[in-house]
Amino acid sequence: MPESARITSVEALESFRSSLIIYLEKAIRAAADINHEVVSTHLWLQSDRRVHWEAQVRRLTTELNLRQQELFSARIGNLQNNTLMEQKAVQKAALALDAATAKLALVKQYCRQYENRVAPMAKEIEKVRGFLANDMRQAVAVLTQIIHTLNAYAEIKGGGTAPAPAPGGQP
Repeated sequence: MPESARITSVEALESFRSSLIIYLEKAIRAAADINHEVVSTHLWLQSDRRVHWEAQVRRLTTELNLRQQELFSARIGNLQNNTLMEQKAVQKAALALDAATAKLALVKQYCRQYENRVAPMAKEIEKVRGFLANDMRQAVAVLTQIIHTLNAYAEIKGGGTAPAPAPGGQP
């Protein structure tokens, strides 16, 4: 077994450490952004979209009732069958109400399924973020300690070639 280690490049470790720190910061930020998007989307579905389509259904129901009353009035006032415009208005209002009701049903379905579909994946992202924030930061600390140890070892084996202090005691 050899008595001394052959250190060829501590700079390579320092470069790797620097790159790892940059990567960790970007990865942690990306995981936090994903978590934020998951929460924001869930809130958007539950509050904004659901409230919007419920209001649309109420408004379009009122609109349909109004158009049906206009058609009924036109039929009573006009004993002739000249109520084509009113019939088209009723059909248009009914189609709009059907579309809004379908979209509300989809939003409700998405809200129910969101927890089952998205929550497990969000949990995995949170685990990755925890790994990056805790374990990998500890790995950077260990790598830093290794670099310091190797520099000290190289200094000892090199015959104490540490830089001499500058005149006046300033390094």
